[in-house]
Amino acid sequence: MSNTPAIASSHLRKEYGAKLAVKDLTLEVPQGEVFGFLGPNGAGKSTSMKMLLGLVHPTSGTARMLGKPVGHVATRSAVGFLPEHFRFQDWLTGSEFLDFHARLLGMRVARALRISSLLERVDLTDARDRQLRTYSKGMLQRVGLAMAMLNHPKLIFLDEPTSGLDPLGRLMVRDVITELRGEGTTVFLNSHLLSEVEVTCDRVVFIKQGEVAREVNLREHVDTVTVEVCIGSNGAALLPGLAQFGTDLCIHGENCTLTVAEASVIPRIVAWLVGQGLEIYKVASQRRSLEALFIEVLGTERMG
Repeated sequence: MSNTPAIASSHLRKEYGAKLAVKDLTLEVPQGEVFGFLGPNGAGKSTSMKMLLGLVHPTSGTARMLGKPVGHVATRSAVGFLPEHFRFQDWLTGSEFLDFHARLLGMRVARALRISSLLERVDLTDARDRQLRTYSKGMLQRVGLAMAMLNHPKLIFLDEPTSGLDPLGRLMVRDVITELRGEGTTVFLNSHLLSEVEVTCDRVVFIKQGEVAREVNLREHVDTVTVEVCIGSNGAALLPGLAQFGTDLCIHGENCTLTVAEASVIPRIVAWLVGQGLEIYKVASQRRSLEALFIEVLGTERMG
């Protein structure tokens, strides 16, 4: 796989008259990564995506996709896009819709085979000959996902891809994203479902007021861990000694929780407890969730 970033932007800025939509977006997305783009309402996420796709011209700054300037013909042919608010030609059937977009992409060889394969992948084979106007919101979301994958994209932008989907539909989208990563496709994902992002993405950035507030590698994420300990009643008086290993120690009888810097501290806690001759009934840990990180970085602004 090439070392050239799938996306590289430098100081992108977008102003609409007196309104500042994106202040200073600088980011780099390696090829083959599932990249999460997170932020509250009004953070500039949609405008940022449109600039990266070449649909909106920045006021200043530069961006490149797959090693070429945004908007380059060769780049456009290698990119897929599922917008959040889409409007499809609802008089077309599912297969006609995909065939129309395949022809727009210049696909000639094995077009019908590709369409059939994608319809099966998004569980719409039985609805292929129905007009889109008869599709539910979830079905439209799925046919839109199939459309975004038509050209075997090297880079795909998914803006709220699980919107309107039931749990099985969300699981299907998660599986599709995993398959895309396995094929070396870079996925740029914007979603307000943080639980989905946490299990899907390799890395995320938090956007606030049109610029990157923080970047987190979820595959190497070793931020604070909450540890829960349960011991016998005869040793409860020794629990305050656990304060040496972390912070936010909270004791409830024979149980306590504390926050440690990383999971590697847990064996030291267990060794200390054993050394005190205590009976250990439970030691459990939980990494800080992406939701907790979101609130820490961006405050309590509404997600969107």
